[in-house]
Amino acid sequence: MTIIKNVKVFCAEGKFKEGNVAIDGAYFTEASSDGTEIDARGCYAIPGLIDVHLHGCIGNDFSEAGVDDIAKMARYQAENGVTAICPTTLTLPEAHLAQACRNIAACDAPGGADIVGIHLEGPFFSPLKAGAQNPAHIQPPDIQMVGRLQTAANGLVKILSLAPEMPGAIELIDTYAREIACSLAHTTADYETAREALARGARHITHLFNAMPPLNHRDPGVIGAALDSPHCNVELICDNVHIHPSVVRATLRMFGDDRVIMISDSMAATGLSEGTYEIGGLAVNVQGNTARLAEGGAIAGSVANLMQCIRIAVTQMNIPLAQAVKCASVNPAKTLGIFDKRGSIEPGKYADLVLLNEDLSIRSVFLRGEIIKKI
Repeated sequence: MTIIKNVKVFCAEGKFKEGNVAIDGAYFTEASSDGTEIDARGCYAIPGLIDVHLHGCIGNDFSEAGVDDIAKMARYQAENGVTAICPTTLTLPEAHLAQACRNIAACDAPGGADIVGIHLEGPFFSPLKAGAQNPAHIQPPDIQMVGRLQTAANGLVKILSLAPEMPGAIELIDTYAREIACSLAHTTADYETAREALARGARHITHLFNAMPPLNHRDPGVIGAALDSPHCNVELICDNVHIHPSVVRATLRMFGDDRVIMISDSMAATGLSEGTYEIGGLAVNVQGNTARLAEGGAIAGSVANLMQCIRIAVTQMNIPLAQAVKCASVNPAKTLGIFDKRGSIEPGKYADLVLLNEDLSIRSVFLRGEIIKKI
C-alpha cells in the first residue's frame, strides 16, 4: 500500500480538503497507517484527467495513426496527467473512419492513458459550419453507417457529433441516444431545432460557441437550447485561443460546474514546435499557441493538452482550480458512464492520480496505482 500524506485532496463535489490518499494495488482505498509513505506537503492531489475530445499530439492524428502511434499518443497523455481519453476522429470517408475505429479499438498502451471511448466528430455536419473539418467529406446523417462504424470500433463509440438540422439527424438521434452521447456540432441550427434534438435524446454540445451561431437575445440558437436543457453538458476549449476568458467565466456561471466539460481539442502539433502540419488533409500553420488552416485562416484545433488547459483556466482565466478539475475529471466521467471507476479520488476507483506542485506543475502521475512519471 502507498499512502500519500499531507496533501490537498480534490473532492468530487468540487473542493479541496487536507488529508491523505491511500492506494492499494490498482485502486484507491481507505486510509491506513501501514504502507509506504510519500510526503506531499504543499501539493494538490487530483484525479487523472479525462479528455473526451482530442484529435492528436506529438505529430500524430488518431484518424491516421496506426496502433503503435496511438499507443505513443496515449503515453504522452498519461505523462501529462491525462489518464483516460476518447480519441476523436475527423470528417472523412466511411472506409477511412472505419479503419481509424479499428486501430483505436485494437490499441493497448501499457503506461498510457486508457482509451475509454471514441468520439466521432462528423461527418454529419452543415457545410456552412465546416470550420477546420474538410467540407469535401461532409455527408447527410446515415443511421446504417453509424452502426457499421460502431461495429468496427467494437462498441467503443461513446460520443457522436452532428448537426441537428441536417436531413435524417433527428432520426439518427432517436436510434442511438441510449447507446451514444449524441452531440450538437458544426451547425447552423436555430433554437427550436436544437431544442427538439435535445428533447429527443441528444445530451452534449461539442466545443460550445465554436462552429455554431452565437447567442443572440432574439435568436438564442444552440447555446440557448442547451442552457434550457438541464440534461445537456457542454464542452469548452480553455486554451485562451478558442474562447475569451470572460466567456469561459460566464459559461460556468450560466451552466454551473456540473454541466461544463473542459476539453483540449488538441491536434497533431500538440507537444511539438511551430510549423506546418495537416488535419484531415488540410494544411495547418502553427504559430505560438494558435493553429489555423493555411487556406482561410480558421482555427484548427488547439496545440494544448488538457492539463495545459487546466493551468490556463486557473492562471489566465481566474477559474478556481477545484472547479477546473471537476470539469476535466468528474463531469467527463459521468458523461461517459464511467464515474463508478474513474473521475474522482474515492475507495474502489482506479488509482489514477496526479500530484501537482503549488505552481500546478506535475510532481508525479499514478496510473492504476503505478507511478509512471516522477519529477
